[in-house]
Amino acid sequence: MTSRIVSVLGVTGLQGGAVLNMLLEDGTFVPLAITCNPDGKEATKLKQRGVQVVKGDFFDKASLVSTLRGSEGMYAVCPSHSFIERNLNVGRQMTVKNVVDAAKEVGVKFFHLEVGLFSLPSINEFSGGKYTKVLHYDHKQVVEKYLKSSGLPNASIHVGWFLENFWTCVTIHNSCAPQIDPRAIPRNPLLAKTPTGFDIPVTNYRATDVMGLTWIEHDVPAAVLALVKNYTDPSKGISGRTYPVITANLLLADVTAKTTKALGRQVTCTTGPLMGLGAMDEMYTVHTEYSGMFIATPIPNPDLVALGAKYGTVEEFLEREVKPRYGQ
Repeated sequence: MTSRIVSVLGVTGLQGGAVLNMLLEDGTFVPLAITCNPDGKEATKLKQRGVQVVKGDFFDKASLVSTLRGSEGMYAVCPSHSFIERNLNVGRQMTVKNVVDAAKEVGVKFFHLEVGLFSLPSINEFSGGKYTKVLHYDHKQVVEKYLKSSGLPNASIHVGWFLENFWTCVTIHNSCAPQIDPRAIPRNPLLAKTPTGFDIPVTNYRATDVMGLTWIEHDVPAAVLALVKNYTDPSKGISGRTYPVITANLLLADVTAKTTKALGRQVTCTTGPLMGLGAMDEMYTVHTEYSGMFIATPIPNPDLVALGAKYGTVEEFLEREVKPRYGQ
C-alpha cells in the first residue's frame, strides 16, 4: 500500500513541530519534514525519531519542487519574522508563492496554510483603511489570497495569541522595527515573576480587554489533522475556506484569574505602553479596539468540531503546561 505523505514546512518551529507530532501519533499519514537546515540540532532530533528530513528552502522553488514530489498534502506556516535579513516584506510574499507554485507543479492534492502570529485578514482591509502600517499582517493576506486563487485544493487557519508565550520569548522583530538592532531587543516571557507571584504585562492591554488565545501545540494540529483527513469529501466544503482556531476569547483579567487559580499564587496584569513603533503600536491597538478580533466565531469552532477536531481549554493548558513550569 502506498504511503500517504504529508510534507511539513517549518517543522523545527512550534507550529510545524506540533503538526508533525500529531501526524506521527495518528498514523494515517507519513510526515515528511522539510527544513532549510537538515543537519541542524532540531532536524537531527527528528531523524533520531525515525522521521525523514529533507532540505527545502522557501526562497528556492527548485528545491521545493524536488522535495514535494510524491506528497499528497502539505502544511506550511506563513513566514513571519524569520526572514529578517532577506528583504522580509517582499520575501514573505515571494516565499509562500514559491511553495504554492511548487506544490501545484508536482500535483500536491491538498495545501494547508497556517497564517500565524495573531493572524487576521489584512488589517488595512479589516479596519476600512484606518490602520495601514501593520504590513506583517497585510502581506500574509496577500499570500493567502494567492493560495486561494491557485487552483490547488486548500484551506487556511488563523490563530490568536500563542498561549505558549507564557514561557517562550516575546520579541520585537526587525520586520516591524528595522531601525532597531535585534541584538538589543529584550526577550521576555509573557508570564513574568514578581516578589509576590507573577505578572502578565501586555502592551496596550487593560484588564478589561479581550484576548483571542490559541493553544498552538494542541489545537492547531487537531485542526490540521481534521482538515487533511476530510479534504477528499466534497460534501465537507473545505477547499478555499479559512478557519479561525481559537481556544478562548478571554478578558485579560480572566486570564490572570485562571492563572492565579492554577498556580495558587497571585497573578496580576500590567498595561504596557505603546512602543513608538508604527506597525507594532497599530497591531496592539487593533487587537484591543476590536476585542481580540475573533469574537465572531463560536468556540470551539463548530466547523472544525464537525470534522473531528478536539479542542483543549485554557484550564487544561494551565494545568498541563504552565503549572509544571511555574508551580511550586
